Amino acid sequence: MTIKELWNSALDVLLPRTCAVCHRTLMAGEHYVCRECLEALPRTHYEAIDFNPLEQALVVAGRVERAASYFYYDRGGAYASILHDIKYRSVPSLGRWIAARAVRDMRASGLFDGVEAIVPVPMHRMKELERGYNQSRVIAQGLADELGVPVVDALVATREHATQTRKDATDRLANMRDLFALHRSQSRCVEGRHVLLVDDVVTTGATLQSCAGVLLSLPGVKVTVFTLAAARLQ
Repeated sequence: MTIKELWNSALDVLLPRTCAVCHRTLMAGEHYVCRECLEALPRTHYEAIDFNPLEQALVVAGRVERAASYFYYDRGGAYASILHDIKYRSVPSLGRWIAARAVRDMRASGLFDGVEAIVPVPMHRMKELERGYNQSRVIAQGLADELGVPVVDALVATREHATQTRKDATDRLANMRDLFALHRSQSRCVEGRHVLLVDDVVTTGATLQSCAGVLLSLPGVKVTVFTLAAARLQ
């Protein structure tokens, strides 16, 4: 056994690692989520569905190549804790790990074929300063680890915005108006390229619609969308 393995074993005794979903102690070889919970992950399988619910929600944004989410998000459900750990409980490494796993599970569908850059949905700088990181960028980096393409911060959030979940369609669009803009220098790096727009969770689709619309204003850009999780859109 290596020194690193001995150290990790000692840490597991002193500070047992627990599953993000069921909270039982993780066994050797398990990372963040236990095998049983991974096997029961409520996958959307959107990547295998033509004109799936996420693609339908993004129609108004313009021509999006494809769109898919890895698993379903149900507020109060056990798997919501994965997102809560990533977003609110300061476990960004979980986001990077599960995003990489999503690529391995979804790659055969062709969802990521031709992607040349990964663009995370931006967070307003004051919110990111408060949280310490942008969870969408953490997820983007996990995708990049597997796909071997760069993460490019081509978008900026011009102001903070309120949650969309209790707004009707008109109010959602108003809330998103002029919220996102192109980064003055970084956006040039994605001109003429196929980009993967990434967010942690989609609930109404308004944020992704707005970001995709801004990206599609660049010459020659194609957009595919990936979110780690999705509320049940239909």
